[in-house]
Amino acid sequence: MKKYLLILPLLLLSGKGFSQETAIQIKLPSENYKKAEFPGGDEAFRKEFMNMVHAYIDFALYALEGKITFIFNIDTKGKINKIDVLPIFKDNEMFIDDIKYATKKVKGKWKPATKNGAPVDSRFIMKVNFSSNTYDAG
Repeated sequence: MKKYLLILPLLLLSGKGFSQETAIQIKLPSENYKKAEFPGGDEAFRKEFMNMVHAYIDFALYALEGKITFIFNIDTKGKINKIDVLPIFKDNEMFIDDIKYATKKVKGKWKPATKNGAPVDSRFIMKVNFSSNTYDAG
């Protein structure tokens, strides 16, 4: 029994030698990367986009409640060429078509993102909380 009591502390101390350590690397954007910019900034786009959404979309068709995430793909020319909406809900495709129409009515053009001085595709993500004919652009 004494032999096991002497071996136990040695096993506990040597456990680190058998454990695995994993290095986590976080990839940060390159210093040569500049995100896409809308004239007046992100908040100006949010305001203009929501004004167009409320002007051109009949919300009675969709009964939206809760947080909706819009993912805009901005191409190398500064145009929004794809829009995704999450979560997926009833009549999602029709809603996306309406959102695309409202987005085309937004005045102002994005300055594309650049990496090492060359334009690249990028994404702009915007979350909107819809509830009972009001919205919170938070």
